[in-house]
Amino acid sequence: MAGSQNIEASITDAGSNGADRVVIDPARAVRDTTPLVHCLTNAVVKEITANVLLAVGASPAMVEHPEEAGIFAGVANGLLVNVGTVSDTQISAIKAAVETARTNGVPWVLDPVAVGSLPVRTELSRNLLEARPSVIRGNASEIVALAGLGHGGRGVESTDDVESALDAGHALSERTGGVVAISGERDAIVSADRITWVTSGHPFMPLVIGTGCSLGATVAAYLGASRPAGLSDHDAAVAAHAHLGAAGTLAGRTAEGPGTFRVRWLDALYELYPEGIARTAEIVEDAP
Repeated sequence: MAGSQNIEASITDAGSNGADRVVIDPARAVRDTTPLVHCLTNAVVKEITANVLLAVGASPAMVEHPEEAGIFAGVANGLLVNVGTVSDTQISAIKAAVETARTNGVPWVLDPVAVGSLPVRTELSRNLLEARPSVIRGNASEIVALAGLGHGGRGVESTDDVESALDAGHALSERTGGVVAISGERDAIVSADRITWVTSGHPFMPLVIGTGCSLGATVAAYLGASRPAGLSDHDAAVAAHAHLGAAGTLAGRTAEGPGTFRVRWLDALYELYPEGIARTAEIVEDAP
């Protein structure tokens, strides 16, 4: 990719820190297949979500009409359900899309934004657990609240740390049979027999709207590319977190503030090769 030499040059001395095939194979699958991602997401983050998906090598679509969402979910490679600005119309679209995804074996991601704090999205998200999301991605407070073990954070901000949400993550994974990704200073990817920690990113990331929500879309892209390649949903979630975080690490080295960070982050997402992602993010496997 054009300009990638600059990014690659900045990480040639980073060395290996264990993020090998777990990251490289899913990242290559995304590059090779350009997965189509159906995003039923919140109004605040649609633009950055679409740009992030394009930058990582996926193809975004936002088909929201209830009579079309179910149809489109059947042709997409992955589906994102983000309840950040949920409305009655979007709820109808979500239900139709999730039902199609479930019937057709399309992997889908649930991002339970501000669940626990507000009743409509909390009830919706808990009901959607019955449709067995492939991955649930949220901050620690959202994961704890979704599992019924807490009352949510401060709006979209977490008041819990990742470590304290691990039991909730395991409970949700056991209930759905899927993967649970808990975002924080260190991200924890939890499934039945694995916990993987991903350390990367930059302090500017929480100051840019949509970095977390676009992560959910990126997980959907990685799922859509990884499954046909015979790769696990767990590894797909790890690699997606590593990609966005590694780009944040690199962008933060030259960014002067959140505005310049946003631009440089998108550039880094585009320019990073799979091997560069693996060298930049720190991946640690832990006992479940």
